[in-house]
Amino acid sequence: MHLPNGAHTMSLQTATATATARTACGRPLTRRSLLTVAGLATVSGALCGTQTVHNGQARAADRRRPPITTGTPEPQVYDAREYGLAGDGVTNDQPALQELVNTLGDAYAADGLGRVIYCPPGKYSMRDAGTVWRSGVSLTGAGPGVTKFMLSNAGNRAAAAPLAFFTEVQHGASRENYVSDCTFANFEIDGSGVEFLRGYNVLAKGLGLQYVLRGHFRQLYIHDTAASGLGCDFLQDTVIEGVTVARCGRLNSGRNIGGSGFGIGIGGWGPVERLVMADCAAVGNGANGFFVELQQSWWAPTRGIRIVGCHAEDNFYGISDWGADGMIVSACTMTGNRAAGYDISAHGTTKVGGRNGIVSDCVIDRNVRHGLVVGNTPGRYTFRGNRITRNGCYGYWGYNVRGGDQRPAGLIVLDDNEIGNNALDGVRIDAVTIDTTLSDNRVFDNGRRAEGPTAGGGQGVSYTATSVVDTGAGWLPDGHLGKKVSVGGQQAVVTGNSATRLDLAPLRPGATAAWIAGTPDAGTPYRLPGTPESRAGLTLDRPTSRPTIRGNRIWDGQRYQTQTYGLWITESGTCTAGWVADNDLEGNAVAAARFDTLPVGGSWRDNLGVDNQADR
Repeated sequence: MHLPNGAHTMSLQTATATATARTACGRPLTRRSLLTVAGLATVSGALCGTQTVHNGQARAADRRRPPITTGTPEPQVYDAREYGLAGDGVTNDQPALQELVNTLGDAYAADGLGRVIYCPPGKYSMRDAGTVWRSGVSLTGAGPGVTKFMLSNAGNRAAAAPLAFFTEVQHGASRENYVSDCTFANFEIDGSGVEFLRGYNVLAKGLGLQYVLRGHFRQLYIHDTAASGLGCDFLQDTVIEGVTVARCGRLNSGRNIGGSGFGIGIGGWGPVERLVMADCAAVGNGANGFFVELQQSWWAPTRGIRIVGCHAEDNFYGISDWGADGMIVSACTMTGNRAAGYDISAHGTTKVGGRNGIVSDCVIDRNVRHGLVVGNTPGRYTFRGNRITRNGCYGYWGYNVRGGDQRPAGLIVLDDNEIGNNALDGVRIDAVTIDTTLSDNRVFDNGRRAEGPTAGGGQGVSYTATSVVDTGAGWLPDGHLGKKVSVGGQQAVVTGNSATRLDLAPLRPGATAAWIAGTPDAGTPYRLPGTPESRAGLTLDRPTSRPTIRGNRIWDGQRYQTQTYGLWITESGTCTAGWVADNDLEGNAVAAARFDTLPVGGSWRDNLGVDNQADR
């Protein structure tokens, strides 16, 4: 096999053997030095005495690239500098990368041995085109902040220009035509150089591969891409580990698809796709921090997805299940997300909600609106051992969006959770449910949005990019949590307050200011609305059949109590044939329970604060 331009082919093993004495820099070249990070860092100046090319200058005519052959007994590592990539931040390295990927992909197809492209420290400019990836080719660097791929489409504003992609529409990706045995590790992708004259391109990702088998994504930092950062679909036997994605979906208006941190399409391989995402972080991304989304509504929802030990902060949604079956989410943190920390709904493109999943041991705290939103699901979802606190609306909200599955959700379980200090109800059921279980939860001090309407302005009122200060206010701490403050035609959402200061959510994920038209002038009048009169620990606002509500403690331990009732069944809610036993509902602001609709049937016993209702 020959490289273009007449470069002769020879295995890296052979090249190593021929360097019998010392390199041009006087260091011995051994197999061990080639296969270690330290050795790889010196390869570009060691092989055949070559030197790094700067400022896009051509290599000397008599330089020969280390050759590539097939049939060697071990995988091989190739220094990108020796195959045409400059890494100087000026030269367009994309054509050289594509050439090397193609050559190594051909070698893998011939002998089944994977090859590794190692990019030493440097800035690798990738302009005006994405690199079409090949099976058996891995891309590694010296680490985020050290090896950087700078994406740009300055020469063709219509080009999406991801670092690497392989898709169904553009390249015919399928179950039979897939990318396998690839690793992407230890580098940074900067997508800030991609802009479009008009519109939005969902392909403008950092990495955008479809139909991947045995893929590995490790120790990456992907940021400021126009669309999703790591937006890959149909990942079988794949691990995503230690990847941070920040401020991606930069050009998503909020109405476009994609634009997330980790956007994972599912279903292409069939009903099981074995995927693990572990120890990853998604911060400030336009749509979701993490989402999995069934790509065709008639496909079977996919089993085998796990998200473990991850962090989702300042995204529109933190983690979303839009069509998985039995997804496991464990030991994750979801905080500061605009709409919800965790979302199950029909918001995905195929309008299919997740089902049969488990969310356990997570911290779902201080999201701008809701902690958990659960809807458009047939059910069998379990939430166990989570802390769901200080969210700007409901802690848990059962709610169906239009256009999705409206059937009753069955067998939803909330067990052993801590649900407290949320702005309105701790748990609110606004969708029809069957056989729901709420057991051994501690639901306390909710309804923090207890301040009435108020207004101010003039002396003592000032503004910053993310706050309102009124030195004469005297507000109840967090009494305005989740409200919208109106100032001179602008609105911002309150994420918390002290006696004299309102803290505000940024205008959108990744932003640093709350105001769309700039910080208001000092003294500008402001207005804050009132609050719902009833803010219960547990509210049933839709028909609820055969629930099990057992062993919960629902109370308010604050000096100024804000959780008005332990249990509230509204005029539009029902509780039919329920087993309601051994709950402690004493210690709420107004009463233990409020029944605008009386329970029907079932067994009610040993509920502190509520009369014995066993005969109902």
